[in-house]
Amino acid sequence: MRVLRDRAETIAADNERTAALVKQATKSGEPALRVWTPHQHVAFGRRDARTEGYDRARRYAERHGYPAIEREVGGRAVAFTGSTIAVVHAMPDADRTAIQSRYERASDRLRDALTSLGVDAREGEPDRSFCPGTHSLQAGGKLAGLAQRVHQSVALTSAVVLVRDHDAVAEVLGPVYDELGVPFDPDTVGSVARAGGPTDPERVCDALVDAFSA
Repeated sequence: MRVLRDRAETIAADNERTAALVKQATKSGEPALRVWTPHQHVAFGRRDARTEGYDRARRYAERHGYPAIEREVGGRAVAFTGSTIAVVHAMPDADRTAIQSRYERASDRLRDALTSLGVDAREGEPDRSFCPGTHSLQAGGKLAGLAQRVHQSVALTSAVVLVRDHDAVAEVLGPVYDELGVPFDPDTVGSVARAGGPTDPERVCDALVDAFSA
């Protein structure tokens, strides 16, 4: 498995680096893993882009130091603070019908990583969480979410893990979700640190690499 850890110089270059990793995995037939801390920004989903308040939500995020981008994978808006971790796991020649089993494996790996850090996470999320979905982990609030996208010859499973800065995430997403018309309770935002784990993103990255490459 090829493993990539570094952050590119810009958000656009970061996206290009992930795309290149996926392309290489498809070409070589070998799985690839990227675990890193993206630049500070808010990533909006496709549903967000179709809402009436989308432009206002983008402007609010950008005025408060969070450049706005649109992403292909995932649901509603997610805020990255610079310490938030992103995971992309590319599996070539994947069975297109095995979506649920891939979610289950990824969730197990996330829980294994968090357990090794002293965080007892469980599946699910509180009501009115950020980026609401059926594949999340919580421990004193939602601290991780999973998404999946299947291409013709590769399956991508991605995850977002909040290490710390849960207050900052709640602060920026509150007005953003108001503009999007999405119910949101800032108190539902969790993090590894809030659940009693470490505050160092690199330590959490190490645990995630170990779990996903096992």
